[in-house]
Amino acid sequence: MPVYTRAMRVTKMHGLGNDYVFARADGDERDWSGLARRVSDRHFGVGSDGLILALPSRVADLRMRMFNADGSEAEMCGNGIRCLARYAVEEGMVAPDADAVAIETLAGVLTLELFREDGAVTAARVDMGPPNFDPASLPAAVDGPGPVVDLPLEVDGVALRLTLVSMGNPHAIHWIGDDVDAFPLERIGPLVERHPLFPNRVNFQVVRVLDRGHVRHRVWERGTGLTLASGTSASAVCAAGRLTGRTDGAIVDSLPGGDLELAWDGEGSVFMTGPATRVFDADWHEARVRTPARAPVDSAPSGGTP
Repeated sequence: MPVYTRAMRVTKMHGLGNDYVFARADGDERDWSGLARRVSDRHFGVGSDGLILALPSRVADLRMRMFNADGSEAEMCGNGIRCLARYAVEEGMVAPDADAVAIETLAGVLTLELFREDGAVTAARVDMGPPNFDPASLPAAVDGPGPVVDLPLEVDGVALRLTLVSMGNPHAIHWIGDDVDAFPLERIGPLVERHPLFPNRVNFQVVRVLDRGHVRHRVWERGTGLTLASGTSASAVCAAGRLTGRTDGAIVDSLPGGDLELAWDGEGSVFMTGPATRVFDADWHEARVRTPARAPVDSAPSGGTP
């Protein structure tokens, strides 16, 4: 018979279809990696691109831990952190009328400006921090300090030219002149993610410049696979576009899930603006199967028939 453990309250949220399960983890110790795999399963779990935990912080309003769908822990998630800011307001972790929220991540403390409609947080502008073009920051097995632009790499017969950017997590960007939907991202994405060039794996983007203020972009996310949007990826694309002269400092990035607004002045932080949507709340019950005790087997008497 299954025995159910104490229920955990969870919330499903998304930013442009990049969806996560959110939970408070104040002093709660669990196998978060395993839980991320279970809740992310789109057939047997809630269904998501990962699990995001809200925890107390000594240096910010709250702390974020983010686990990909495969259970690996990531440094940060741009779409997820916008949703986390909304979650923190609505769960009473910060003041209900807060105009900004500071969140501690493995990529540093990031500050978010909140936007409301009819009193509810619906979007946020995130200070994503400055991009880092030193390949050691990803890390990538490339000599020299960077920036690394148009690095040639052939993967499964496809010739790539990669621009490398860290936004606290690693990104490899391939610029193309054709429709991004025609690129075989399902096949090439996992091979780039786990290429020996990237010891800690990498997020892989294919980007088409529509004009100097507008790009189209698809992403293969490290630890998750194809996603409808990625805030850190869009931030990396914004920085790489300005660095290489392909785009201006302010762009709209059209991802499969919708549009993000990005800005980078060439020196400081990248700023990203996008929506945060709350979908539903639920109780997550973990079940384990209790094995019935086996009845003792009497020994046959000496000399008897077994």
